Amino acid sequence: MTPLSPLSDTKIAARYGVRNLEQKLENKKALQKELGWPMEAKVPLLCLPMGMSESLGGPLFKEVLPGLLSLPMEIVILGKGSSEFGEIFTKLATERGHRLAILPHDEGSIRKMYAASDMALFLTAPAETEEMKYCLTYGVVPIAPEGKPLEDYNPVQETGDSFLFSQLTAWHCFAAIVRAMETYKFPFDWRTIERHGMEKAENK
Repeated sequence: MTPLSPLSDTKIAARYGVRNLEQKLENKKALQKELGWPMEAKVPLLCLPMGMSESLGGPLFKEVLPGLLSLPMEIVILGKGSSEFGEIFTKLATERGHRLAILPHDEGSIRKMYAASDMALFLTAPAETEEMKYCLTYGVVPIAPEGKPLEDYNPVQETGDSFLFSQLTAWHCFAAIVRAMETYKFPFDWRTIERHGMEKAENK
């Protein structure tokens, strides 16, 4: 994807940066409208920017999926990965099309996904991947296994840019997702986490 920032991205509904993060919500509402969903800014939107396959944490994802679907969130999945998970997601999108969608694997859809999403789920150890870089750049909060370049959010010290789990188990992963969901209820705290990630991306 062409290197961009949400301040200069012409493919998204509303440009934004660290100083006007509230504008990011306009992109969520625009994507919700495009998908035929209610335009509800308060509903957390989670994305899977890498798609899914066995090597990307597929077995763990299968374990976490029932819990993930039980949470009051919307989910968008980038249409790439293995055919096995393509079938799983297609079935889910058919059954739960009111809150789960597969996005085309093209540059315009990818930018809209990052601009709209509140959080992103990674099930393999984080690294300097393009997907992680764009999450931080666009203010998408990662939920991921522990590892660089991410820093776990500490609500007492108000530090960190992500919600990390120390073991690759369904329990630890789901606990991190729930922690993110609970923190999302506090807009000021959530903006602080988004800002930390965006500032880290800017300083790379």
